[in-house]
Amino acid sequence: MKVLLLTGLGALFFAYYWDDNFDPASLQGARVLLTGANAGVGEELAYHYARLGSHLVLTAHTEALLQKQVRWRGKRCCRGEAHGQLWPPQVVGNCRKLGAPKVFYIAADMASPEAPESVVQFALDKLGGLDYLVLNHIGGAPAGTRARSPQATRWLMQVNFVSYVQLTSRALPSLTDSKGSLVVVSSLLGRVPTSFSTPYSAAKFALDGFFGSLRRELDVQDVNVAITMCVLGLRDRASAAEAVRGVTRVKAAPGPKAALAVIRGGATRAAGVFYPWRFRLLCLLRRWLPRPRAWFIRQELNVTAAAAA
Repeated sequence: MKVLLLTGLGALFFAYYWDDNFDPASLQGARVLLTGANAGVGEELAYHYARLGSHLVLTAHTEALLQKQVRWRGKRCCRGEAHGQLWPPQVVGNCRKLGAPKVFYIAADMASPEAPESVVQFALDKLGGLDYLVLNHIGGAPAGTRARSPQATRWLMQVNFVSYVQLTSRALPSLTDSKGSLVVVSSLLGRVPTSFSTPYSAAKFALDGFFGSLRRELDVQDVNVAITMCVLGLRDRASAAEAVRGVTRVKAAPGPKAALAVIRGGATRAAGVFYPWRFRLLCLLRRWLPRPRAWFIRQELNVTAAAAA
């Protein structure tokens, strides 16, 4: 067991520091649809793609977009009710300043079954096709529901799983034509189950199963579309941090660094991305050492606070 563990650690170290042949120029002019682009890792993904010269369609929940500063020509408006042309959210303006040739945005609530198809159709109309579909949006339990209630679970599954399937299904023909890439931003909770995150973890496990199976189907059918599953830590965004305040001791992953890891993985068509890198080790140890894994998770939870959530 010690030999296996040391060998695994050595392999992880080698894989982590080995050149991944990332070519930034490969993203120049790439057509990217990015969901959950209003904050945290999603916002940083948008900025990285913009710096690299990609064409962007960004989407986020309506309320999230409206939380950004929205301005009119010479005037401010909190509800978007005035004369003149509405300026885009702050993220869109920043992407343009950073060098993105084209940037479009569309507000969409992924809890609505009709939203995913509308978003992809909008992107196809604006960009003429897709090279990258980057699925990054997340949803916690809606206000007024208990975290493990059937209502919360249905809502979570629609936002965090079913909408991913809908977006993928609609975008896959275009990605097939362009020999493009699906980049799925997931979580360690989709690989290693933990306490007090039952419906959210179920949605993330469903993502892992769906896209793992889809990758095999595409291989069998000789369809050249890459799927990159990204296992990230706690999102560096206000909504995610507030949801687990007092429950977990884990610090949020830095948005810029995590975003760059996701972009490198997608551009090199890697099967998986782990950030921070120790998550790869945790996934490997999941079945090998169940008791130390449980001990490790307990160290990162305030169990009393979590049980009361």
